[in-house]
Amino acid sequence: MQVNTVAPGIIQTPLHSDYENSRTFFNTLSPSGRTGSTKDVVDAVLYLTDAGFISGVALPVDGGATAGTW
Repeated sequence: MQVNTVAPGIIQTPLHSDYENSRTFFNTLSPSGRTGSTKDVVDAVLYLTDAGFISGVALPVDGGATAGTW
């Protein structure tokens, strides 16, 4: 049995109606220089679903934001 979780960071979704005004600020929070997309989260979930020998993982999907500043 697999027990994993995906921990998304700042993800652009349709709920962010005023998102464009904050895009520059949010992009500075991530070493990747961008905010995430729903596809980024889906890709992580699909990866963990297919990786049958991975269990007990909390996978951050945040462009490196939790890895610290550079």
